[in-house]
Amino acid sequence: MDWSSGSGSGSASGSDSDISEGCGAVDFRGVELTSPTREMDRDGLPPFLRGEDEQSRKSLDLLLHTSPCGLIVTDALEPDHPIIYVNSVFEYMTGYTAEEILGRNCRFLQYRGAFAQRRHPNVDPSTVAELRRCSEKGLEFRGEILNFRKDGTPLMNKLCLTPIHGEGGMVTHFIGIQSFTETNLELGPLPPPPWKEPSKWNKMARGDGSAPYLVSPTGGSGQSSRDGCCFLQLNDEVLAQKILSQVSPRDLASLAMVCRRLNKLVENEDLWRTVCWNEWGSETGEVLEEVAGRRRLGWGRIAREITTLEAAAWQKRTVRGSVEPSRCNFSACAVGNKVVLFGGEGANMQPMNDTFVLDLGAENPEWQHVHVGSAPPGRWGHTLSCLNGSWLVVFGGCGRDGLLNDVFVLDLNEAQPTWREVAGSSLRPHPRSWHSSCTLEGSKLVVSGGCTDSGRLLSDTFLLDLTMEKPMWREIPVAWAPPSRLGHTMSVYDGRKILMFGGLATSGSLRLRSSDAFTIDLSEEEPKWKYVTGSTLPGGARPAGTIPPPRLDHVAVTLPGGRVIIFGGSIPGRHSASQVYLLDPKNEKPTWRMLNLRGQQPKSAWGHSTCVMGGTRAVVFGGDTGEEWILNELHELSLLGVHGMPLDQLFEEEEDNAG
Repeated sequence: MDWSSGSGSGSASGSDSDISEGCGAVDFRGVELTSPTREMDRDGLPPFLRGEDEQSRKSLDLLLHTSPCGLIVTDALEPDHPIIYVNSVFEYMTGYTAEEILGRNCRFLQYRGAFAQRRHPNVDPSTVAELRRCSEKGLEFRGEILNFRKDGTPLMNKLCLTPIHGEGGMVTHFIGIQSFTETNLELGPLPPPPWKEPSKWNKMARGDGSAPYLVSPTGGSGQSSRDGCCFLQLNDEVLAQKILSQVSPRDLASLAMVCRRLNKLVENEDLWRTVCWNEWGSETGEVLEEVAGRRRLGWGRIAREITTLEAAAWQKRTVRGSVEPSRCNFSACAVGNKVVLFGGEGANMQPMNDTFVLDLGAENPEWQHVHVGSAPPGRWGHTLSCLNGSWLVVFGGCGRDGLLNDVFVLDLNEAQPTWREVAGSSLRPHPRSWHSSCTLEGSKLVVSGGCTDSGRLLSDTFLLDLTMEKPMWREIPVAWAPPSRLGHTMSVYDGRKILMFGGLATSGSLRLRSSDAFTIDLSEEEPKWKYVTGSTLPGGARPAGTIPPPRLDHVAVTLPGGRVIIFGGSIPGRHSASQVYLLDPKNEKPTWRMLNLRGQQPKSAWGHSTCVMGGTRAVVFGGDTGEEWILNELHELSLLGVHGMPLDQLFEEEEDNAG
C-alpha cells in the first residue's frame, strides 16, 4: 500500500493519542485473520474484521459505522495495496464515494482536485519516507499529514495506520483511522480538465493586483495586456512542475527570495531533486542519489553546496593493505566507490601489469590484489578509464619493447574478471605515452596528444566506440588543432563538449608548460577547437581572473553543471600545487577563479595517481610528502559536507569519539 504517496505535508509523531478519540477501544493487533478476502458480508463488514467472537464483532461493527473518524482498509497481499473498504465518514469528509475509489491505491489523496496529475508540491518528503518505511516493514504509523477533498479543499489529517496480521504473523491488511480538520493554505486555482484549452486558464487578468507580476503586464505602449499571465496566479502544481522544475539550481534559489509563497514551494525536496536531475543529467543524478542517502543530505543542501562550493574541504585519511612491488607512473581511476590501480614503473624501469582495488565505501578500506585473467603487457605512462559503470579500459603507454597503442577492457563486476583485447581497426592512433583520455556518453573513449618513441609530441584526437560489435578507431578531423602536447587533461561537460587544459606543449622550437585552455564540441558535424583562455591572450592582452600557473600531469575535475576545477601537477617556481582553480567553460567569457579551501592539503597531486569520484570528490595518493608510491596515505577533496560540516571536521569528530 502506497500510504506514503497518499500523504501530504506534516510530520510523523508517536504521541498523537487523540487520533483515535471516540473511535472505541479496539486493539486491531489482537485480530487474527483466517480468511482474507475483498468481499463484504451482509452487514457491510470485511470478513477478516468480523473477529472470532461476538464481542469482537460488535466492537468492530460499532467502530466502523458510528465512529466520527474516517476509516479505510487496504489489501496488503495485492499489488499496489488497493482499497477494499471505506466508511461513510471518509466518504463525507473527502467527497469521494466508495464506488469511485474501491480498488484504487490511496495515493489519490495527495492529488489536489480531480484533474491533478502529480503529488501536490506541499507534500513533506520526510513524512512520505516515514510512511513508506512503516508500510514496507509492517509497522504502526501515527502522524499528521495533508490530504485534499475531491473539490481541492485542503484537509489536515491525523492518521493512525495499523497493520493487521494473519496466520503466521503475515501482514495481510492495513487499517487507517483518520481524523480530518480543514486547514487554511494559500493555494492557486485547481488544475483544469486536460481537454480544455490551456490558454484559457493560463491567461489571467491582474485582478486586485495583490500578486506581483514576474512577467510584465504592460505592452510597449504602456497599455495593460489582457493576455499577460501573472506568474503568481498560477496554481502550485503548475508553478512547481512546469516552471520551477525547469530552472537551474541557482535560479531556483533566487526565486525563493521573491515572496513567501515561492519560498514555501522551494522548500520541497522533490522539487530540488527534479531540478538537479534536469540540470546535471541522470548519470550525475544517480551518483548524488547515493551520496544523499549515505551522508543524509537533502537535495536543497546538495544543490547549494555544489553551486557555491561552500563546504568544499580537504581531509587526510589512512588505508590498510599494500601495493607490492612498489611503483610509480601507474594509472588509477574510480569505479563507483572503488579505486582501481593498474600497471606502473617498478624498479629498474620494469613495466608492471597487475591490478589492485581499494574500496573506499568499506568500513576499513584496504588495498586488495585482484586476480585477473589474461593480463595486458606491463606498461607505464598509460591511461586507465572507466566506461559503462564497471568497465576498465587501458590504452597505450610504455612497455618492455617500446610504446604501445593497444586497448584492453576489464569488467570489474564479472565473477572472474578477465582482460580482453579490443582488436580495433588498422587505423589506430600512433603508439604513445603520457597522452590524455576521457569518456563520452559512458561508452566512447577519446584519446588526445602524447609523446611518440622518437620524442615527438602529438596533437591528434581519436575516438573509439566500444558499444559497436567491431569497435573502430576514428580520427576527429579538424581544420586547426592546439599545439602538440603531453601531460594535459581532457574534461567532458555538457554531454559531448571537451575542455583541454595545460600540459607540456610545443612553442616554436621550445617545449613549455602551458596554462592555455581549449574547447571542442564533438556533437557538431565539423568539430572545431576553440581557444578559451590562457596566460596571455592573442595580441598580448592579459586575461581576466587569476590564471593558474602553467603545469602538466595535473588533476582536472568536472563538477555537476559543467564547471571544471584543476590543481596539482608539475609547476615551475614556488607555486603551491594544491591550490585549486575553477573555470566555467559555458560562460560567454570564461574566467579562472582561485578557491580557498579548508582542511589539510596535500603537498603534491599528480593526474595519473589521482581519482575523480562522481564529480563530487577527488582522491590524491602520496601522503604528506607527495611521493606517489606511498599508497596508504591519501588526501580527499570533497565538495559536499555532512549536515553542513566539512568532511575533515567530521573525521576529526569520529576519531575523538573513537578515542
